[in-house]
Amino acid sequence: MTQRETVSIGGIRRSLEGILPATLATCDVAGTPNVSLISQVHHVDDLHVALSYQFFNKTRRNMLETRRATVEVIDPITNAQHRLSLEFLETRSSGAIFESMRAKLAGIASHSGMEGVFRLLGADIFRVRAIEHVPSVTLAEPSRPRDLLGAVRKTCARLKGCGDLNELLDATLDCLVEQFAIGHCMILMLDPEADRFYTLASRGYPCSGTGSEIMIGEGIIGVAARERTPIRINHLTADYRYGAAIREAVIRTGIEWQAATEIPFPGLDAPSSQVALPILAGANVFGVLFVESDVAMRYWHDDEDALAVIADVLGTCIQSVSQEGPETEALEEPPPAPAPAQPLAVRHFGRDDSIFLGHDYLIKGVAGAILWRLLREHVATGRTVFNTRELRLDPSLRLPQHAENLDARLVLLRKRLEERDAPIRLEKCGRGQLRLCIAGSITLECAGDGALSADLA
Repeated sequence: MTQRETVSIGGIRRSLEGILPATLATCDVAGTPNVSLISQVHHVDDLHVALSYQFFNKTRRNMLETRRATVEVIDPITNAQHRLSLEFLETRSSGAIFESMRAKLAGIASHSGMEGVFRLLGADIFRVRAIEHVPSVTLAEPSRPRDLLGAVRKTCARLKGCGDLNELLDATLDCLVEQFAIGHCMILMLDPEADRFYTLASRGYPCSGTGSEIMIGEGIIGVAARERTPIRINHLTADYRYGAAIREAVIRTGIEWQAATEIPFPGLDAPSSQVALPILAGANVFGVLFVESDVAMRYWHDDEDALAVIADVLGTCIQSVSQEGPETEALEEPPPAPAPAQPLAVRHFGRDDSIFLGHDYLIKGVAGAILWRLLREHVATGRTVFNTRELRLDPSLRLPQHAENLDARLVLLRKRLEERDAPIRLEKCGRGQLRLCIAGSITLECAGDGALSADLA
């Protein structure tokens, strides 16, 4: 006997984590039953779930014939059990739901030693017709030490008080550490022209990894942005692991300049839990908010929901602080950076706009093109103060139209210069203005061209 009660899908989301396998029952047209275990029941919305389609077997034949199924799920914490009556609607082999299930299944497969067996062929979408509570021995609901709602409220209040993108990024990561007790997190910017992401800011790693790259579609970061949906994994999986080493594929190319421009990604070597959430600035994907932990099952669905709110507010704030306003008078010039002992050669490679300080790689792409433009104009005219509007309108920089793209690259460039303790600094000196600060003598060298020299002491 089962006890009927009003139960919502949202109320049993913890049972859909895939920690304990679900039991799936079907019948053929003659009424012959078939029972099997299924790896994943995925929460879609308040009326629908998705089941993992991995094999074409008796269960699937029955489901396609009758379009009916029953699945029983178990709460991994309290042992509460529920039975869902389902109506089959369609199978999806791409899109946000499929990619989220595929990522989660990779973690389940790795955790259970079934990497060669658990491969998602599709996401079977079902309408939930009814939910029944199945009597079982249950444990008390544990109290949660963290107040997620309070953490979201405090974080949002702090983000709304930020005045520029750099402050906004730092405040977001600081709040994740202080309010959510997240030890490892980062924010990455999407560069659609280069088909990659750049790390803008991070917390919890030995090296910040500012400027390190992830290709579009790579791991849950690339997939979350491409599908514009959060993706969460709660078990270690090699399929979605980044690691902190320079990618071997680049080194194998044997191209010196390409290998030299690889900045190690700051991710954990063996993460057991990861969440990637797209950051939308209006209708555009700005980047990804990424958190991870070496503890399995660290992030539950309510953690994902809370972080999704933070990512949404962050995207709105990015748009707000990036809106270009009237320029203000330049502020007092800050102290110069430490002067190098000898003249510094700044080298530019036009192939990818990579910049080297001496023989040490600094930055590439649009950020590299921006720095090279400023340095060349300074050498030619002695100019030190520039405005963001002129950079935004310069077609040679190949900037996307949206204001946040320039701001993000300036943040990336400033952070890289500071981390390298370079004798070149880029400082904000007023609204819409920035100042180029150089200590000592520099020489500008274009690859294949002659050198331009300037004594700036």
